[in-house]
Amino acid sequence: MSTFNFKQFTITQDRCAMKVGTDGVLLGAWTPLINNPYNILDIGTGTGVIALMLAQRSHAEQIDAIEIDDAAYEQATENFENSPWNDRLYCYHAGLDEFVDEVEEEFDLIVSNPPFYTDEYKSGDEQRDTARFTDSLPFEELIEAADFFLSENGIFSVIIPFKEETAFVALCQERGLFPLKITRVKGTPNTEIKRSLMAFSRIEQSSLIDELVIETARHHYTPEYIELTKDFYLKM
Repeated sequence: MSTFNFKQFTITQDRCAMKVGTDGVLLGAWTPLINNPYNILDIGTGTGVIALMLAQRSHAEQIDAIEIDDAAYEQATENFENSPWNDRLYCYHAGLDEFVDEVEEEFDLIVSNPPFYTDEYKSGDEQRDTARFTDSLPFEELIEAADFFLSENGIFSVIIPFKEETAFVALCQERGLFPLKITRVKGTPNTEIKRSLMAFSRIEQSSLIDELVIETARHHYTPEYIELTKDFYLKM
């Protein structure tokens, strides 16, 4: 689908390697806003869907996104411009290392749906592969940048494969970032946990850990998933 319609905005995605998917929507809907962020940074924005969801959900005055891929950057910029919140959204055409070198600002909320397929998944489509691999944005680099940009009371929120959760938490703790909330995501009640939604802060505390099941059967969504996404999906 070259466009994806949400309740309050539309995503055009014909030039993006990574289309709108459940992971991004989950992160955009789940990310805690308890610190009432003034500004937000979305690392590797793709279509811009997460930044747009956070614009809808928050009163943040400034939402910056960065995207290294030329086509995705152009598309995210258009999606931002065509949204009701175009005065609050801005996309930088840059890699993370470049952005770290040039920007000194601190952010109250940092979000990322990072690429995480390893070598065995390479499809041969270079643009899609860049969007999906840890080669292009290693977790260490992402966490280092989060530590660099995160304000004192800031929150850093990600979605990653569940199998990477322990290692990711350990890397964050090395930088003084501690889990605030972890939600483990399963497709159905009987399948294995597939993803971990995680929010970190600079305050060490006992984290809230829970589980989210998406469907009970094909297209039969759980009340929890409907509650989480109903402000966005047209059919929820």
